[in-house]
Amino acid sequence: MIAPVYAPQDPDWEARCREAFHAQGMMKTLAAEIVALEPGRVALRAPIRPEVSQHHGFAHAALAFALGDNAQGFSAQTLLPPGPLILTVEMKISLVAPAVGEWLIAEARVERPGRTITATAADVYVADSAVGRGERKRVALMLGTMIAVDG
Repeated sequence: MIAPVYAPQDPDWEARCREAFHAQGMMKTLAAEIVALEPGRVALRAPIRPEVSQHHGFAHAALAFALGDNAQGFSAQTLLPPGPLILTVEMKISLVAPAVGEWLIAEARVERPGRTITATAADVYVADSAVGRGERKRVALMLGTMIAVDG
């Protein structure tokens, strides 16, 4: 399936998104970073560290949720005009495999943009830097609903 191409409404969308991302305490705590940022699509990654593991040693589901939620929010934010901010209204996550590896990567996309409500989705993958060649395994599927609110 070919992903739709969206045009941003804000000429400063990229700077605004990067500034907001770097202002988030949660993303700093998780050592997350932006991997890709384009209109309607965002990818984030964070290292899987002992501080974000669960009792079996896998990455905690909260890490997958936080990355997927944030990536979806920013995918929606990229398409807004200047002024409004995005908040999550609803988020669903399906965990499909244990997250064992070095990195979690959330790739989010806008499924249907709207003036107020935007439907988004994300896939969360686990990867190792040693794997190289882009090999990774999907560990979560996410669907979200975002709302634009006055800043």
